[in-house]
Amino acid sequence: MISFVRMARAGAASLLVTAMVLPFSPARADDGFPFGAEMQLDVDRQRGSKRIPNLEIGDAGEVALELWCKGGKGQFSVAGNTVIFVPGAMEDRPCPPDRAQQDDELIAALAAVGTWKRQGDFVSFIGTLTLRFRINTN
Repeated sequence: MISFVRMARAGAASLLVTAMVLPFSPARADDGFPFGAEMQLDVDRQRGSKRIPNLEIGDAGEVALELWCKGGKGQFSVAGNTVIFVPGAMEDRPCPPDRAQQDDELIAALAAVGTWKRQGDFVSFIGTLTLRFRINTN
């Protein structure tokens, strides 16, 4: 027969293991930087275009960018709430000059970010401008 003391110890051990594992569970992962996720800039579509800039962030911080016209690669480095974005070579594609300029301004704004914060499915990159992206959850 199992004693009450033995059952209490087993219950306490179970609670202790659960308390130690809970902080590492995927349910809490939504507070961290969205490595391995795709995000879309939180803006309306431009007139005459169906595109909205997006970032696909790999597990090691590598980034594939698809902007209004241009596309390319980059790299995020993250430590706590500090972030550094280093753009790589961008592919120039035929598009109106105003959209190409907006792409250049967006790349410059990403390169100027210094901090980031996450609120649910939204990530804000804060620098000279605040750029808000929605994480694709589908």
